[in-house]
Amino acid sequence: MKVIAQSPPIELNADGVMLVGKTRVTLDTVVAAFEEGATAEEITYRYPSLKLADVYAVIAFYLNNQQEVAIYLQKRKQQAKEVRQKNESRFDSKAMRDRLLSRKIEKST
Repeated sequence: MKVIAQSPPIELNADGVMLVGKTRVTLDTVVAAFEEGATAEEITYRYPSLKLADVYAVIAFYLNNQQEVAIYLQKRKQQAKEVRQKNESRFDSKAMRDRLLSRKIEKST
């Protein structure tokens, strides 16, 4: 039997997001579930596209690289905040809601 070291099943997509295995499940998702107390089995139950071995490998990667992963996750949170603010500034949700409500009222009368 040979012991072969394998890289964690994490791929960086074109947007700079770390995905687990050949899925669209993000590293963020797996780490958040693990930090909430979910086991690897529970995580694969929640996200059936994940392989159990990949989840264990990602958890091991996280535990061995907590500082680096924390920096990555913080950057992701900041990016999400910026995107949310940009979208909110581009699309006035209150004005949209008001227009939709007025249309609803017009239709009902």
